[in-house]
Amino acid sequence: MSYVFNIPYRGNSKLKLVMEQVKKDTKLHSYWRCSNVMAIERMGYTDHGPTHAKIVANLSLKLLRILVGQQIKPSIVKDYGLKNEDAEVVVVLGSIFHDLGMIVIRNHHELYSGLIALEFIEKCLEHVYSVEERAIITSEVLHAIVAHEHPKVPTNKPLTIEAGIVGIADALDMEAGRARIPFKAGKIDIHAVSALSIEKVEITEGGAKPITIKITMSNSAGVFQIDELLKPRIELSGLQEYIHVIAEITGEKERKIIEKFEI
Repeated sequence: MSYVFNIPYRGNSKLKLVMEQVKKDTKLHSYWRCSNVMAIERMGYTDHGPTHAKIVANLSLKLLRILVGQQIKPSIVKDYGLKNEDAEVVVVLGSIFHDLGMIVIRNHHELYSGLIALEFIEKCLEHVYSVEERAIITSEVLHAIVAHEHPKVPTNKPLTIEAGIVGIADALDMEAGRARIPFKAGKIDIHAVSALSIEKVEITEGGAKPITIKITMSNSAGVFQIDELLKPRIELSGLQEYIHVIAEITGEKERKIIEKFEI
């Protein structure tokens, strides 16, 4: 079993070498399968496997590159003197490993994710970085993993730009396709209905702030995704001064998602 990860390297040879390790790690791919068995088949949740990880990794990379292009220094550059390309490795690995703890249980899965991810992080970095650099990058990736959850109970607040980015990117994987599996299985609640209302999420550079996130909705129920899930992540990330979110409903009439709801 293997999964294809299309990451735009843009000349980042370190990121390419790290991803080559990810692509051929059979144990990691098996864990992703286990994450989805637990999340989708047993709990009726959305995808927490390789597709979600790939989407979050690409979103994280895009957010980071826009900020770097605006002369905003990643924390690993500011605090340790490493390079922007190393910050890219941090956000990609943080994104890829952030939900591995779902193989154990949903509650506090971010803590289990950090424990499980450690061996994979070390394996990915082994032939790319020095011992000292591996220690620094490992610590930054683990922080990004553990800090991605609980936006309304900020016990694990993101303390780095990279961790803030991973948390926001995780919340931005909200397009309707992600909610279709639990919805078709009969899970009808505000989470499923609001997620099905999100048609498209676009990230662009510039506008009122360095990053503009445009969210297109077919139904105003999608506001729940934005207000309850995305907004707290942005506020907790410390990056709110750089991000402008615009949500719009398409068409003259809202699309009906369900016929009737009864309790």
